[in-house]
Amino acid sequence: MCALLGRRSQVRTATSAAHVKQHDQSHRAMSPSIQSASPVKKPLSVGTALPYATRTAMHLKGLVPSAVEDFSAQEARAREQLRSKGTDLEKYIFLSWLRNTNLNLFYRLVLGNLKEIAPIIYTPTVGQACQEFSHIYPFLAPPNAVDGLYVPLNEVDNIGEIIQNYKESIPEGDVPEITVITDGSRILGLGDLGMNGMGIPVGKLQLYVAAAGLDPRRCLPIVLDFGTDNPKYLEDPLYLGIRQKRPDDAEFYAATEKVLTGLTTAFPEIFIQFEDFNTPHAFGLLDQWRDRILCFNDDIQGTGSVILAGFISAIKLAGIPAKDQRVLFVGAGSAGVGVAKQLVDYLVIEHKIPEEQAKAMFWFVDSRGVITANRGDTLADHKVYFARNDNGDTQCKNLEEALEYVKPTALIGLSTIYKAFNEKILTRMNQLNQDARPIIFPLSNPKTKAECTFEEAMRFTNNRVLFASGTAFPEYTIPETGEVRVPGQGNNMYVFPPIGLGAKLAKPTRITDSLVFAVSKALSNTLSADEIARGELYPRIERIRETSAQVTAAFIHQAVREGLAQSQKWIDLVNANPASSATSSAPDGTYSQAVLDEVCNNMWAPAESVQQLLPTKL
Repeated sequence: MCALLGRRSQVRTATSAAHVKQHDQSHRAMSPSIQSASPVKKPLSVGTALPYATRTAMHLKGLVPSAVEDFSAQEARAREQLRSKGTDLEKYIFLSWLRNTNLNLFYRLVLGNLKEIAPIIYTPTVGQACQEFSHIYPFLAPPNAVDGLYVPLNEVDNIGEIIQNYKESIPEGDVPEITVITDGSRILGLGDLGMNGMGIPVGKLQLYVAAAGLDPRRCLPIVLDFGTDNPKYLEDPLYLGIRQKRPDDAEFYAATEKVLTGLTTAFPEIFIQFEDFNTPHAFGLLDQWRDRILCFNDDIQGTGSVILAGFISAIKLAGIPAKDQRVLFVGAGSAGVGVAKQLVDYLVIEHKIPEEQAKAMFWFVDSRGVITANRGDTLADHKVYFARNDNGDTQCKNLEEALEYVKPTALIGLSTIYKAFNEKILTRMNQLNQDARPIIFPLSNPKTKAECTFEEAMRFTNNRVLFASGTAFPEYTIPETGEVRVPGQGNNMYVFPPIGLGAKLAKPTRITDSLVFAVSKALSNTLSADEIARGELYPRIERIRETSAQVTAAFIHQAVREGLAQSQKWIDLVNANPASSATSSAPDGTYSQAVLDEVCNNMWAPAESVQQLLPTKL
């Protein structure tokens, strides 16, 4: 089993005393850094853990405090400082600075306190950080630190030069293996944030590292600074992006073609995650590129995958068969439709329900009511698949009407409408499902956009709800019994990190729907006996490295079964160690112990001792 901090550190260090001596003038600072021969994007610092003999060799004697600390003391100090901050945004700024000055300490702190820190480096705090990004940017890292690519629309013809500049800023060999790329046009549930959306790629990549052991020095966040239609930022004197409206579709797709072509030419094996593009562009980019390059859209595929895993778990506890489920979605954007399509695939593959019958188990409510083919408006392309044709003259104009018409067993929110699942809606869901437990998934992010809280869902369903949310909510204590219930969080960090690690290792030619389906199945299989007994839908976040390794192993097995994997090492390992329960190429989420062990061996982890970070000679 993979330990929380991994089995080994893969940190590269400088290799000669001559190189160390180059630092004696330029790096005599409180937090001395050990650097490689090339310019370093994020110097690997050991700070106060630097041994006395090393300080002497680096001509630092008398220039830093005399105490030589171990990593545990450094972690204690960093944790103390983190908890002293008055707001979550201040904690975010502190952690960003720490990551950009002492990468090893940052990830030791994160991995040792993941439940506490994950909501700071990603949702919900990252939403506020993005909204304020232009105002806090200078305080997130030292001056001139390189922490990703900012690609303005008027510079896409110079993408080769931009990438070359990036290459010159990183140590030789630190070629990016993974990128998260956004244009900031639909950040979480907050809308168009323009260049400020850079906080999302940065945050996602930290989760790739923390959850699945991707190498942090080979992660590349990118924001396409293609303007913004948000007047708040166009009028903000401190906004750091280009001040113009967004391009039309033709210009957008031409510009992204240049960027992606340049990126994949420079880094042919890079895994690309599209993130937080507006709905038409999210689907458009995925359709355009999914069979051309190794890419993935987390909003469409990742959200669908993690919610499917929770749905599989919920069905087992609901008390009603899968074939009798009636699922009502509130919100019909890229995430909602992506989730529903994966649920349809699950019903078809796992329960042998014909596709048309499975599709008929789903209803969608958007801003104009239930989506029907005869509603009288022109539907967006992505909504057509789920448009109802069996409603006759009935047109439900809002959620309350839809609830009475559909009588759902499951209510899933991706609407970004705060409190859309109010007391009346939740109470009615409970009344409609007296013979089974209601499934209620308020999935919108951040917390200020969530359709309801865990406490509300518990109170208004008499504590019967099967719950998963998109953002973190606190535990709930049932007043009458004192029993503590833990909310399920359908957090994409359960699925996109193992997909990324699996893509890096097995090198599949593309990410297929069946690969993503295998990830959902594998995740649902990672629940422990105790978690199942407590009625939880997802594994505890504290076990995420363990579960990520298991899901990655299942991903690799499926990639080999489908003939997608290109890495001969993993092809040979899977063929020599087939999953015992696998009988065909159908995605079942299974894996062998040998593959799991090797996945663990390939997960990056921060150094456990200062000796791992020091030059070999001094």
